[in-house]
Amino acid sequence: MPIFPAKQIRHASTYADAYFDHLAAATATVDRQALNAAAQAIAATARQGRLIHSCGNGGSAAIANHLVCDCMKGIRTDSTIKPKVVSLSATIEIITAIGNDIGYEQIFRYQLESLASPGDMLMVISSSGNSPNILQALEWAKGHGVTSIAMTGFDGGKAAALADISLHVAAENYGIVEDVHQSLMHLLAQFVRQQHIADPALLGSIKF
Repeated sequence: MPIFPAKQIRHASTYADAYFDHLAAATATVDRQALNAAAQAIAATARQGRLIHSCGNGGSAAIANHLVCDCMKGIRTDSTIKPKVVSLSATIEIITAIGNDIGYEQIFRYQLESLASPGDMLMVISSSGNSPNILQALEWAKGHGVTSIAMTGFDGGKAAALADISLHVAAENYGIVEDVHQSLMHLLAQFVRQQHIADPALLGSIKF
């Protein structure tokens, strides 16, 4: 996908038109079979009462934290399952303690070593797919029976290859990649909820 923006654009309205065109093109690059696999894995993890762990850096940390709300409260509302979800990006005290005393590349792996068990799931969000702390978490998950889903951008980086399920967005703009990641998080949560809704009449009753 071409780099955006490739040149300066004078008006915000023109920039918006181009941005939205690139956003639509980026959404089309997401592998739909991988999306189906991700939805099935999330639902299975929730039904089995296992933990879903999320993590990311920067803007991706915000998506990882938002995922907790939509996948725990959102999916649960009026449905037959109660997902257990925790963000490894949420607690600044433990993140800074690990980063300061051990190393920033260990901030997610270290938490997983204490919190995760075989049968759990790890959802990582990384636009570059090459953040050392994300790769450390994925490598630990692979060796300890924890299913992994990676949301990546650009060329996917090493994370796309390490994860069990790769939700790769082929785009070269961080904002566009993060917008699609946020949409993937929303649509996966909403899809899993509607699969397990107790009463179909309640399908549109929740504000995610």
